[in-house]
Amino acid sequence: MPIYNKLVRDLIPDIISNTGKKYHTRVLNESEFTTELRLKLKEELDEYLAANTDEDALDELADMLEVIHALASQHGASLEELDNIREVKVQKRGSFKEKIFLIEVADNEMT
Repeated sequence: MPIYNKLVRDLIPDIISNTGKKYHTRVLNESEFTTELRLKLKEELDEYLAANTDEDALDELADMLEVIHALASQHGASLEELDNIREVKVQKRGSFKEKIFLIEVADNEMT
């Protein structure tokens, strides 16, 4: 029997049960949940980086967004609050629309 020891989406146990298989789960406490969400975000990022098609990449980005939604809640913020934080950063520092790649910054030397 494969051992996973990882956070899964809420309907996964039902999906497993519908295949006639047995499973074992437990509910995480808040600290464990935050830790596992962070690990899940890394897992989804790794899967995104390995994606070879736009469809696969978008699927993994959707998974990352679901984890980010859960993490925002764990940190006491709604999605609206998280997006407001993002928007403030856009106003102060910009977005990534212009595809700017910084090569170097030279210190100004006084002569």
